[in-house]
Amino acid sequence: MDVPSMTGRRSGDTVRVRATKWDGSPHWAFDGVWLGADEHGGWIGFPPGTRFARPGAEFTADWPSLTLVTPAGWVPAFNLGHPRGLGTYVDLATVPEWRADASGFTVAYVDLDLDVVERDGEAAFIDDEEEFAEHSVRFGYPSELVARVRADADGVLGAVRRREPPFDGATAAAWFAALAALPAFG
Repeated sequence: MDVPSMTGRRSGDTVRVRATKWDGSPHWAFDGVWLGADEHGGWIGFPPGTRFARPGAEFTADWPSLTLVTPAGWVPAFNLGHPRGLGTYVDLATVPEWRADASGFTVAYVDLDLDVVERDGEAAFIDDEEEFAEHSVRFGYPSELVARVRADADGVLGAVRRREPPFDGATAAAWFAALAALPAFG
């Protein structure tokens, strides 16, 4: 993955993840640790105790999770031992933007409402169709963006159901092992 701001970064460096909505309003904000990159994108780890916050909601996770930042405009999260069985949760988004500074780096993207969700023992599905339709009108999503997000959601859903990498289990397992191996978290 060609992300210039990743040059010189080491496993364990801080990564700030910042998502907004189309109108620029804040959505989710959370900090993790850089694990590395592979052919799928950049992997960020979140050890137990990570705080996730958005306007009106926040929680501290007691399970480890990963976020894969793809160059395609979808951002999957993988959870290990989620208390409600949430295994995979993919945000459909704008193409993420990376910024580096002295304290680490930030990845920012616009959450475009649709999500691909898979819970333990259940078939994967596309969530938040009504929110996507409502926001498409309210925020004036360009028609080409609507078409791209819809196509991406269908494509990601198929990949999750077919267990294609990175949704094959083994890919995320390797990155969970990398998270567990970090001295502060192992």
